[in-house]
Amino acid sequence: MYAHEKKDIGFLIFPGFPMACLTSMIEPLRAANEIVGYEVFRWSLVSEDGGRTEASARVSFEPDKSLCEIDKVDQIYLLSDPSSNFKSSKRSHGHLRKLAKHGAILGAVSGGVFPLARSGLLTGYIASVHWCYEGAFGEEFPELKTSKDVITIDSCRITASGAAAAFDLSLHMIEEAFGADVATEVACWFQHPLVRGQGVSQQKPTFANESTNDMLPSSVRDAVTMFSNHLDDPLNISDVAREVGVSVRQLERLFQKTTGRTPLIYYRSLRMHKARQLLVYGTYSIAQIAAAVGYSSSFTLNKNYLEVFGILPREERKKVNMFRVSQEH
Repeated sequence: MYAHEKKDIGFLIFPGFPMACLTSMIEPLRAANEIVGYEVFRWSLVSEDGGRTEASARVSFEPDKSLCEIDKVDQIYLLSDPSSNFKSSKRSHGHLRKLAKHGAILGAVSGGVFPLARSGLLTGYIASVHWCYEGAFGEEFPELKTSKDVITIDSCRITASGAAAAFDLSLHMIEEAFGADVATEVACWFQHPLVRGQGVSQQKPTFANESTNDMLPSSVRDAVTMFSNHLDDPLNISDVAREVGVSVRQLERLFQKTTGRTPLIYYRSLRMHKARQLLVYGTYSIAQIAAAVGYSSSFTLNKNYLEVFGILPREERKKVNMFRVSQEH
């Protein structure tokens, strides 16, 4: 017998939110209701003011209610891009705090961790942050603890790093309600090949041909981890080679074989990708971005950024800003 306790879930959507994250959570829940033959999961779309909201794919949604119209909900998830903010932050943050005080689980998917963090309601909790946002998130919220896992469930806070992780999160909720058999059946309905739970790390690109970080040899993977942890205070390649237990020459051969790049060029690429995160998702000056990735001047940043991305940082920022303006009209 299955539990008949209803689960009311709110999806708080911001302009420009990733539509895939919404459908990836709703569709498994819908399928679970259909498989067991009755409605346990119920959901509603919410926006800050209750108004029509356009997703990043330019598909518009009509929310069921505004945030302040929600009196009670079991869980509420924020879905947004990293730059999203509440129009009336004091009022909306207050209502989120009220919901949390009355037992609601607060969560976020993908870029939704940013407005949730800005509300102050992630303080003291660990959050999963998508790898493409981790640099920008770390700079804005250095005091918050983050995880590289696809999903983090930390007491009454739940975060999922992206759309596929949101699907996994829904499967987790289905398993809690109905058991593993129903969760597996839902996964098979959608040909979801692997059910991932907590403790599974995100896969990150190695900036090489079709490979991800979990496919790298251990010494290269350990070196990449060291690089990633020292983007603002660069290490010497010889020190890294010694720490991972190989010679510099061996490390160079392994990097060339598995990534097609030397360790130095790979390290520089990681630093440039963090710089791009700060440029696209933050409001930092070019000088501040240069310092955040270990350069004493903007000149070297500009040179390396152009080499990696084929565009200067100031030109990319102008391009991004023009795109955002076009999306708003």
